[in-house]
Amino acid sequence: MRGIRQALSQSLATKVILSTVLLSLGVVSLSGSALYSRLSDGIRSASLSSSLAESRFTFFDAEYKLVISRNSTVEERKKILADIVVNSTTQVVKEARREIIFLRSSKTAQSSTSYEMSSELIDPRSVPLALRKEVTKSGELKYAYTNIKQKSGIVEKSLVVGKRVSIPSAGLYEMYIVFSLGNQQATLELIKTSLLIAGLVLVLLIALITSLVVRQVVRPVREAARIANQFTEGDFSQRMSVKSEDEMATLARSYNEMAQSIEQQISRLENLSRVQQRFVSDVSHELRTPLTTLRMASEVIYNQRTTFDPVVSRSSELLSAQIERFERLLEDLLEVSRFDAEVAVLEPADFDVVALVKRCIKDFELGDVDTESGIRVISESDSVHIKADIRRVERILRNLLSNALDHADNQEVVVTIVATDTEVGIGVRDFGSGLDESALIRVFDRFWRADPSRARVRGGTGLGLSIALEDARLHNGELDAWGRPGKGAHFVLTLPRVAGDSINARPIKITPEDFHQENFYL
Repeated sequence: MRGIRQALSQSLATKVILSTVLLSLGVVSLSGSALYSRLSDGIRSASLSSSLAESRFTFFDAEYKLVISRNSTVEERKKILADIVVNSTTQVVKEARREIIFLRSSKTAQSSTSYEMSSELIDPRSVPLALRKEVTKSGELKYAYTNIKQKSGIVEKSLVVGKRVSIPSAGLYEMYIVFSLGNQQATLELIKTSLLIAGLVLVLLIALITSLVVRQVVRPVREAARIANQFTEGDFSQRMSVKSEDEMATLARSYNEMAQSIEQQISRLENLSRVQQRFVSDVSHELRTPLTTLRMASEVIYNQRTTFDPVVSRSSELLSAQIERFERLLEDLLEVSRFDAEVAVLEPADFDVVALVKRCIKDFELGDVDTESGIRVISESDSVHIKADIRRVERILRNLLSNALDHADNQEVVVTIVATDTEVGIGVRDFGSGLDESALIRVFDRFWRADPSRARVRGGTGLGLSIALEDARLHNGELDAWGRPGKGAHFVLTLPRVAGDSINARPIKITPEDFHQENFYL
C-alpha cells in the first residue's frame, strides 16, 4: 500500500493512468449494466410473448379435443388427455422444453375417476398455490415465474402458464404448461460473460492507449525536470532536445531560451559578486595601512587635547571617535567578505555563556555608554557551558546589547538565558520605541537602519545584526527578532550546546511573555 502511495505521489504518468482506468471502469460498468438490463428485459419479454402465444394455441387445441370427447368413454378420454400431454410436450434441445400438467380444480366435486396427469419429468406439486388460486377463480390465462421441481429432484427456473379447462363428465380441471427457462438463462449468462470480457478488454485497451499518450506528454516534462535538477547542481549547459514543431517543441524552445537567459544572468551575477567581494576585500585591506597611520596620529593629537583651544580640542575628540568608527566599519566589511567567500570558520571551545553575558554587560557599564536604566540578567542556572566559537558568540551578544541600549529610551534591558540538554537560548529585550512588522523582515539586512535619522551614540555601521545572524547560522543556530511600535523589541539567539549540531526547539519564545496581543489593539 505504501508503494502504491509513493508511486502516485511521485509519478504523474501513474496517477493519470490509474485515474483514467478507474473512470473508464466506472463508465464501462454503468454502460454494461444498462446494456445487460435492456437485453435481459428484451429477451424475457420476447420469450414471454412467444410462450403465451404457444400456450393459447395449446389450450385451444386441448379444449377442442375435450369438447369432441363428450361421448367418449373414460378410457378413451384418458387416452385423449394422454395424447394432449404427449403431443404438447417438447424435449428439443435447441428449443425451450415444454411440459403439461392436468390437476383437479378445488371447485370440482370428488369422483371415482381422476384425470390428473403430467409429463414424466414434472412433479405436479411444484405448481405454485397462488397461481392455482388465480386459475381457479378466473377463466382467463394466467402465468407466473417459479422454480419447478422435477421428479429427479432437479429444480429449474420455469415459466408456468395455466388455464381452467372443462373435462366432460369430470368437471373443472386446471391445465398448466411449463416452459423451461434454461436456454434463456444460458443466453443471459453468455451475454453477461461477453459483456464482462468485452468491458475488461476495453479498459485494458484504454489503459494502454492512455499510457502511450501520457508517455509522449510526460517525457518532455521529465526531461525538463532532469535539466532543472542539473541546473540546481550548477550545470548550466544542459538543454532540451527539439525534434518536432508541436506544442512540446514550443515548450522545449521556450525552456531552452529561459535556461540560456538564466545561465547568462547567473554568470553576470557571479562575476559581479566576485568583483564586489574582491573590491570590498581589497579596499578593506588597503585602507588598514593608512588608517593605522591616521589612528596613531589622532592618538597623539587626542592625548595633547588639553593644551589646545577648546574648538581644536573638541575636533580632536571627534577625529578620534570617527577613526575608531571607521576601524569598526573596516572590520565588519572584512568579516562580511569572509562570509560571502564562504571562508569563515569556527574555532569551538568550551566556555560559560552566563559568565560571557555578564562580562559583556560589565564592559558596557565601564565604558562611555549611558546605562543608568540598567541591564538585568535572568538565568535559570548560574553557569551554562557550551562548545562554540567564543569570539563570534561574544560579537553576537555585544551587537544585541548595543542595539538594545541604542533603542531602550533610558528603560531597562532584560537579558534572559534558558538552556536545555541540546540548546541554549539568549533573549535580549528592550522596552523602547520598538519595531513595526514591516521592519522585522529587513532588520537583518546589511546597512539597513530602522531610523536613519537617529543620532547614534556609538555610531553603528548597519552591519552588526547582519553579521550576528551569519555568526549564529555558522554555529547551526538561529537569530530571531520581534518588535511592536511603542512596545520595544526582543531578539532571541538560539545555539546548539555543541556547535554544528541541529537545534530541535526554541528554549525562549520569540514573543515576550510580558506582551499581551489582546491589550495591544485596545
